[in-house]
Parts: sequence; structure tokens; C-alpha cells
Amino acid sequence: MNILIIEDEPHTAQILSEIIVQVRPDSIILDTLESIEQSVKYLSNDKNLPDLIFSDIQLADGLSFEIFSKVQLKCPIIFCTAFDQYTLQAFKTNGIEYVLKPVKEEDVELAFTKYETLKESLKPDIEIVTLLKNTFQKKENNKSSILVHVKESFIPIEVSKIAFFIVDTEILYIHTFDNKRYPVFKSMSEIEASIDHSLFFRINRQVLLNKKTIKEVRPYFNRKVIIKTDLKIEEQLIVSRLKVTEFMNWIEQS
Repeated sequence: MNILIIEDEPHTAQILSEIIVQVRPDSIILDTLESIEQSVKYLSNDKNLPDLIFSDIQLADGLSFEIFSKVQLKCPIIFCTAFDQYTLQAFKTNGIEYVLKPVKEEDVELAFTKYETLKESLKPDIEIVTLLKNTFQKKENNKSSILVHVKESFIPIEVSKIAFFIVDTEILYIHTFDNKRYPVFKSMSEIEASIDHSLFFRINRQVLLNKKTIKEVRPYFNRKVIIKTDLKIEEQLIVSRLKVTEFMNWIEQS
């Protein structure tokens, strides 16, 4: 962690520097600055931006708040001062902690703990980020067409034209909206993993259904539901009992 100290008393700056390194040995003290003018010049250079600043408030040429009004900083500041009347102003200026002089090791430790807690709480939730990343990757990898074997050739069938996939006598078939069927030499799991789940739903072990197929949903035996369509099919498209709630929610999703 790169740390900048703004302090016009050399002895105090040295003690603070030693305490920081003692409390957080992995810290690097970038520099110790003594004035508003020197600090503004230093912080105006993007190459000098620290992760954290320890700053006195009363400097020889004025209050350090003037520095932070002239330079836009994103890093937090821990103010160190012998006076407590500036607390409110300190917290309005990227301040996260207010340490009273003489600076003690335990106070610096508490300040670091607060900094690290705030930093951790502002991190994006890793699980949510991973989920979003996976979702976008899946959308990018969704198939737009499925190859089927017809006589001695392979032809692509657009996924948008597929009403449902169905397993019949251990063979997976595509059933299109124009009521044609083609065998697919893949497993249902492979197909399910490669298409858009916002458009297709596995209503039972045998059927993976396109949302556009659904014309009507009716109650069926044993708390199941049955799907009515405009297709010319002999099969009944029945949603298994354990999937009914998830299925009904899926229908309403965009």
C-alpha cells in the first residue's frame, strides 16, 4: 500500500512513518510533504497518487483542506491533528478517520482497520460478478442453429424455428413450428447447455420447450400443468409437478 504523509513537523512525521511501517510492514511511504503548495504540486501529478494519505490539518501555510479543494482525489484520508474542532470538515473531505496527536500506535492500527473494512465493503460481490460474467458468456455461446442429418447431408435449423426438443425411444428430435421432425445426434443435456434459457425451458425429462410454443397453460392431474399449442402433435406437453412454479415464473420473464 502506497502512503503519503502531509506533516510540517519533521519529528512528528518521522514518528508517524515509523508507526505506519510497524503496524503495516508492507506499506511504502511515498513521500513526506510539509506545505499546501508542495502537496498540491505533488498530487497534481497522476503518477504520484497514493492509496492512502495521512495528513495534518494545520500546516505552516494554512489548513490542509485547501489542498483537497484544489486537487481532486479518490483516495481516502486519515487526518492527524492536535485539535478536534475540524472533525466535521475532515469527514467532508474524503476523511475516514480522525487521529488526535500525539499519535499512538493503537490509534493508527484502528485507522488502518477502518480503512481496510471500508475498502472490503466497497468491493463488488465476487459471486454476483461471477454469475453476471457467466451469464454474458453463456449468451455469447448460445447456438443460433442446430445441425441435423437429412439423408446424406447436414442442414442447419435455426433455433428460433424450433418449437421443442423431445426424446423419443432414446433418440432426440427437433420439432419445428412447421411441424417437421429431425433427429439430432446429441444428448438433451448438450442441447440444453448450448441454447438461450430465456427462450427454452426443460418442462420434463423428455421435452425442452420454446416459449413461443405456448398458447395456453391448463391445470393437469397431480398438480401438474399441460401446455396447449397450435402444433400438430400427438404428444402431450406436460410440465412435471416439481417444475411448475419455476415454469410459471419463467413464462413471465422477458
